[in-house]
Order: sequence, then C-alpha cells, then structure tokens
Amino acid sequence: MTKKILIVDDEENVRYSFRKFYQSAGYEIIEAVNGLDAISVVDRQRPDLVLMDIEMPGMSGLEAIQRIRQLQPDIPVVIITAFGTSERVISAMKHGAFEYLEKPFDVERLKNVVNEALAVKKLKDDHDFVDIKPSEETSHVQIIGKSPAIKEVFKMIGRVAASDVSVLINGESGTGKELIARAIYRYSDRSDKPFIAVNCAALPDTLLESELFGYEKGSFTNAVQSRQGKFEAANQGTMFLDEVADMSLPLQAKLLRVIQEGTFERIGSNKTIKVDVRLISATNKNLENAIQSGAFREDLYYRLKVISMSLPPLRIRREDIPLLTEYFLARQCRHLNKPLVSVPRETMDALTGYDWPGNVRELENLLKRALLLSKGSVILPSAVTSEMVQSLPPQTGIQSGTYIRSIPYDFGKMEGKLYDHVVSQAEYELITACLRFTQGNQVKAARMLGISRAMLHERIEKYKIQPENPTLRI
Repeated sequence: MTKKILIVDDEENVRYSFRKFYQSAGYEIIEAVNGLDAISVVDRQRPDLVLMDIEMPGMSGLEAIQRIRQLQPDIPVVIITAFGTSERVISAMKHGAFEYLEKPFDVERLKNVVNEALAVKKLKDDHDFVDIKPSEETSHVQIIGKSPAIKEVFKMIGRVAASDVSVLINGESGTGKELIARAIYRYSDRSDKPFIAVNCAALPDTLLESELFGYEKGSFTNAVQSRQGKFEAANQGTMFLDEVADMSLPLQAKLLRVIQEGTFERIGSNKTIKVDVRLISATNKNLENAIQSGAFREDLYYRLKVISMSLPPLRIRREDIPLLTEYFLARQCRHLNKPLVSVPRETMDALTGYDWPGNVRELENLLKRALLLSKGSVILPSAVTSEMVQSLPPQTGIQSGTYIRSIPYDFGKMEGKLYDHVVSQAEYELITACLRFTQGNQVKAARMLGISRAMLHERIEKYKIQPENPTLRI
C-alpha cells in the first residue's frame, strides 16, 4: 500500500521540490498551504507522515502540530524550517514533533528521518503493542509482578510482617530491597509508627554513628546543638538499615547492643536511652564471607537474620518485565506530564531479552530516559537497546552480554528447531551490533565481520534490518 506524505508549506516552490522528490520515490503526496489546511487534510485523508514548516501565515506549525496530535496522535510530524532557534527546536519537540530539520537540509538525513518515521508508523499499524494505561496514584510504591519467584517473596512478606522479629534481606543492587522492607512495615503491627531508612554505605563512619545514635551539643566540632539520632526517631516503629555490610566493626558493636538490650548513648553523653525498634536490614554482599574475613561480626549476623529473605534478580523473573515496563512508563508519563506511549513487540522483546545487571532500578531509569528521548508516541527498540549497550562493560565495540539473548529460555519446547533458531538469532544480533558500532556503515561492518559486502547485504535483507537504525526491523 502506497504511503501518503502530507507536505505543509506556504511556498509553492518548496512543496514542488518535495513533491518531485517523493513522488519519484513511489509515495503519494498530499499538500497543504498552512496549518489550518493541514489539520483539515489530516482529518480527511489520514496521511502516514507530515512534513511541515513552522513559519506560515495564520496558524503556525507549532500550533498545528498540537491540533494534529489531538486528531491523530500516531501520525509522526517532522518539522522543517529555516528558523532553527533553540526556542523553536525545544517547543517543537515538546509538542510532540518526531524530528526537527533545518533548511537547507541534507537530503540523506531527510531520507533517513522519513524512513524512520514511516517505519514507526508501520510498527504502530501492523504490530502488537503494549498500550500504556493511566496509572493510579498511590501512597506507596507498589511491588509489581506475577512470576513464581516474586510470588514467593509476597508469601514471605505475609508470613513475617506480623511477627516482631529482625529480618535480613539479601539481593543484588536494584532488586528492591527497601521496597520489600517498606512492604513488611506496611503490613506489620507497627504500620502506624515511624519507618526510618538509613543507607550505611552512603555515609562515612563518624557521620553514620551520629546519624544513628545522635549527639550532644559540643561533643565534636560544629556540634552547636544536640541532635536526636535515627534510632530515637524510630522508637516504637521500624528501622531499615540498607547495605549493613558496610558498617564498621565498632559501629557493629553498638548496633548489637541496641538489638540485645534496646539501649544506647548519644555521642558525648553518658545518659542511656531506651528504645523499642524493629530492625530490617539489607545487603548485596555475602555476609558469611565477610564473617570469614573478619569484616563482619558473627554474633550480629545471627541477630540480624532471625528471618532471612532473598530477592530474585530481574533476569530470573523475566515474565514480570512487561508488567514493570507498563507500570514505570505510566508513572513517568504522569509525573513528566507526557502523553501515554505504546511499546511495540520488538521493544518488549529487547527488554525481556536483556540480563539487567542493575535489575529493576536499571529498568526504571532506562525507561525514563527512553520516554524523555522518544519520538512521538512509540518507544522504539533503538531507544532501549542503545542504553543497554552503554550499561555493559566496554570491550571492542560489540558489547559482552549481547548474545545471551540468542538462547531461548523455553528451548525445551523447540526440539528439532533449536540449532537453526539459535544460529539465525545470533547472526542477527551480531550483524545489528556491528551496524550500531559502525553507525550504519555497511562497508566497515562487512570488514569487521570478515564477510563480503554482498553477503552482508543478503543478511540485511533476510533479517529485514534497517542499516541506519539496525535495532528496528521492518
């Protein structure tokens, strides 16, 4: 089906140039002379792409793009103008422009932008999408997931919340240890009392001690007045000590006393303070190894882990990634005051295939960046895969960890087809990685791969790869 491109410009010679160029390329060209005319044409003819000037009589391009986005939010709009001031560029992108090109423009650059915009429109028209739904504002951050691994965590929260014992949470960085601690607190009998969180790795020893236990006026330089510590503030409530393995041995001794006796003294004071605090601790380190090396007290370890919980890394609960993606994007769209977006299947495949060394925190941060940099209402695969590559250890330009996605996690169901699947998937990933590294230069990519230019072209056709945007399959 022939793609329709709407050209919006008040100058006949500009429209003629576009018409001549794109009609010869096989596109159907529609024209409008101003913003109001463009809105009417969009409503009647539903073009696949709009190329629009900003400076026109009557309604400007910036006003028109807002109206067009209301009528047809999925139509990409590329702004082309001779007035490339920073204010105009920012305004155009803020109002949802797919891209912004200045006159005189590079023809190859324009072709690439048009191809990318039409590919996005095709994705929207032809592929399965996760349409992000509005999120409901809650008073607490939710634990999202339905995988067997996260359901076991839910069960453990339910078992330990009501008991008034110490809990030690183990898990890699970014798995949500504080979130679990807050859930235990929320369902406990102390939920109407304070919840105080302290990151033991964020403060040097002397500051951490004063933060936890407080100090008296004049006990050290700059102690101009007495200050209550976190343990006092958490009395009758819950204290969460994150990265507890980073606490020094002297501080561990003071913490042990609080657990055993419920008492401590402020820095610079001999007055004993009594508190009743439930302790939840967390670490991403192996405390047994720390005990063996003398870096952590064994007696404190057993006091902290009356109940022990282990959080699964995100790579173990991949089936939760679509749910987490929808949740994070909906929250960010609301917080950033952006319209809701859609996630094509290719993007979701990239998200679920990645190993997430930074776990849920990395996913949330990546989605926030992708949303801020997204073009139109679609989160393209390239918006997430480029961030994934950057987060992996740099090697030769083709990053480690890329090829783990070649092996399907349900390979037991692929009897008789597994070898061909893995080989073709690995070949696809290798070629796209090389094209990313060479920024679409096929000559350099073929040389890097050690294959002929013709063979590379054949593989690009086979796997339907866009060389200029190799993470986007059309």
